[in-house]
Amino acid sequence: MLNFDRDRYLAIQSGALGIAGDMRSLVGELLSSGIERVFFMGTGGVQFLTQPAIELAARYSTFPISGQMPAQVVVAPPAGLNERALVVLPSLSGTTKESVELLSYLKSVGARTLSLTGHENTPLAQDADYNFTNFAEDDTSSEMFYLQSLLLVLSILDERGEIGNYNEIVAELQRLPELLADAKAAFEDEAATLAETIKDENYHIFTGAGSTWPAAHYYGMCILEEMQWIRTRPVHASDFFHGTLELVEPGVSVFLLKGEDPYRTLAERVEKFAPRYTDRLRVIDTTKIDLPGISTSVRAMISPVVLASLLERLSAHLEVLREHPLTTRRYYKRVEY
Repeated sequence: MLNFDRDRYLAIQSGALGIAGDMRSLVGELLSSGIERVFFMGTGGVQFLTQPAIELAARYSTFPISGQMPAQVVVAPPAGLNERALVVLPSLSGTTKESVELLSYLKSVGARTLSLTGHENTPLAQDADYNFTNFAEDDTSSEMFYLQSLLLVLSILDERGEIGNYNEIVAELQRLPELLADAKAAFEDEAATLAETIKDENYHIFTGAGSTWPAAHYYGMCILEEMQWIRTRPVHASDFFHGTLELVEPGVSVFLLKGEDPYRTLAERVEKFAPRYTDRLRVIDTTKIDLPGISTSVRAMISPVVLASLLERLSAHLEVLREHPLTTRRYYKRVEY
């Protein structure tokens, strides 16, 4: 496999899931102490990675769990941002400017803070009320944040008695590091072929629904736009037919990410429509990935995790074929803005 260290990958994803017991204990303490609402406040793309967990919570629970953009919160905070709120701050670097500024503000209003970071000895890791640090880097962080935000929400659902099989779900999740590494290997040839096919294309529509929509949004904006300088149009599959469909014509690339949650039917509408008008529909479907030991219900929860694992293989080949390292930036963290 191109530029892939299996042992490193397994260690990082096992570490991400290794917080399950401590996360469950912490959530029990927090809810018992009077926490009445949870806000996920990640800056930029990392916030997309928490959206599947937020959506899962909305389907199972009446407990208020939502997402907010840190830069907006400091300007105009949402109602309920007080001592009864827990704010979750995911940040790979632990130094993200907007999140560090937000943390200072949150302390001033008495909200409790939990940071999820990829590096120790950083402001967000050290200064939040609670912290889980698991070393990770860009090519492994998507799965980590998907899984850790899922563990937090599952802990809340279990504490409130809104799911009855928490232990079984977590036991299945613990299988994932090896299974995801195997999935990457199985997808390697397809990723290489796809990268060769699209390496010179300069525009893609990315779409998905339910838990795959954040994956589509993240890959289009944070990988292809930020890391490859390729223009994309991420659009939710339910909105595809309210504007973006008019851009579909021969030669237009449409990436469709299909998962296994109840919203799959929305993706299937796009899959039925697009081939009639473009010869460049690219479908990545998690049902084609073998995940032995993972139940249907858990597969539905982890579709974006699987997609992140597969899409990383596409990225690995693209950066080589395009001679454009994923670490190359013109503006981000290089100029003032």
